[in-house]
Amino acid sequence: MARLVRERRRVTASIPELEAMREKLLHARFAGVRTVECDGLLTYASDAEMATALADLARRIAAASAPRVNQVRISSSKGT
Repeated sequence: MARLVRERRRVTASIPELEAMREKLLHARFAGVRTVECDGLLTYASDAEMATALADLARRIAAASAPRVNQVRISSSKGT
């Protein structure tokens, strides 16, 4: 049974790798299978765990796809 554990180390995967992981997980979820082979064999205890993993992958893909902010401008005024 796979447990969701927050890790401090940062694992960097490319966008195509993340999308491939998401596709494998989606196919397994829709087929009703709880075991997925993705960098080893993962077995999820419930559909909720799979949904959480899918949401995390979607968040990581969105973060990797978003343009990075290079400069932030702050403007203030005293008001009238």
